[in-house]
Amino acid sequence: MSVAFAAVAFAPGLAIGSFLNVIASRVPLRRSVSDGRSACMSCSHEIAAYDNIPLLSWVLLRGRCRHCQASIPVRYPVVELTTALLVAASVLRFGLTAEGVVASFFVVVLVAISAIDIEYRIVPNRIVVPAAVIVLVAQTILAPSPEWLLGAVGASGFLFVAALAYPKGMGMGDVKLAFLLGAMLGRSVTVGLMIGFLAALVPAAVLAVRHGSKARKIAVPFAPFLAFGAIVALFAGEAVLDWYLGILG
Repeated sequence: MSVAFAAVAFAPGLAIGSFLNVIASRVPLRRSVSDGRSACMSCSHEIAAYDNIPLLSWVLLRGRCRHCQASIPVRYPVVELTTALLVAASVLRFGLTAEGVVASFFVVVLVAISAIDIEYRIVPNRIVVPAAVIVLVAQTILAPSPEWLLGAVGASGFLFVAALAYPKGMGMGDVKLAFLLGAMLGRSVTVGLMIGFLAALVPAAVLAVRHGSKARKIAVPFAPFLAFGAIVALFAGEAVLDWYLGILG
């Protein structure tokens, strides 16, 4: 039954992903996400409903605006598909429950923040701060425990120290994102942070090989790697943590 629910959740996930593209395009520019219909960023022509179907329209239009032929970033279908898959995975893992709703909300926020950080190199307070509060309250209500607050404070405190030690490699937006991760994951946030840091080493190593000492001056968005680690921890964090503690024991 969970598989059927997950399949049904895929379509709404695509629609949510389409809205996330609006958020990713407008929030960094401080534009309202509710005013006005979607329009081409190049020619400002309003996008018709038949050109705004998630995934399908981008393919049919071959990634170009129907009116000015400007390229439509591949970010649009990637965000839509990623969001749909993660929402479906959340329903598959947690079912149609309150936990499933919170997990779906969490992954949706991570996709939005990652898309914005990749393009604009920022983690917007307008998204991460209210999301962190919502998740912390929800998790505390669903499973009353100080674990969620302790996870949030511990994760953000760890990244705050890291940001002070290496300000060019990490910003306060990442610190606030870590608070969100800890509020959702509790003790499993350690798994998320570890995987996130390890994943970030891959592009860092590639840049070091290609550019040598100049690689230090190349900014790499860190939020997507934290988001990746958090998603792994959301679905398998407890298993990974138990496995690791079992090795130490």
